[in-house]
Amino acid sequence: MRAEAKAITLLEAAENSYPAIKPTDFRCDQARDYAARIADLLEKKDALVKQMVELSKGRKEYLVFRSIPGVGDSTACRLIGEVGDIRRFQNAKQLNAYAGIDIMRYQSGNTQYRDRINKRGNKHLRKILYFMVCAMLMAKGKPNHFVDYYYKLKKQPQRKPHKVAIIACINKFLKVTFQLLTRGILYDYESALPAQKS
Repeated sequence: MRAEAKAITLLEAAENSYPAIKPTDFRCDQARDYAARIADLLEKKDALVKQMVELSKGRKEYLVFRSIPGVGDSTACRLIGEVGDIRRFQNAKQLNAYAGIDIMRYQSGNTQYRDRINKRGNKHLRKILYFMVCAMLMAKGKPNHFVDYYYKLKKQPQRKPHKVAIIACINKFLKVTFQLLTRGILYDYESALPAQKS
């Protein structure tokens, strides 16, 4: 994990550096106190995630989200919490608008400004989806066609910038999961390959 690698680097730097303060300094006590608080909060977070997983295990939404490579227990539970009842959306476009990633176009006379996402939707859901796609790109596990789509956008003659490609992947993710959730079927990479070409 990146956090562990960073911690090891910091420990090595600390061993090779000259201390600026004495071990009895109050700032050392503060650092220990902050470290203990962080450890306590991480334990509480893990316990809450376990509770959320136990509550979600019987839901079809949980099974559908977990069937997608790169979506873990915590992300699946958070998506369920933020999306809510999928049946209240008539189509994937409404789900996109709810997440705030629908395109907003500005045009005045002959001048057309760059397209942007709306950002008027659920910012928590948007953040979860953004970091989820970033994690999928870094993971070396099973393939999924959202990562394939990202690299397809990056290889085009007019390469899409990183964030634009991420938003396009989120858009695709929401369309696919809307279909999976409304039909009650699990994600399958092989059956998704024909849809990837469209």
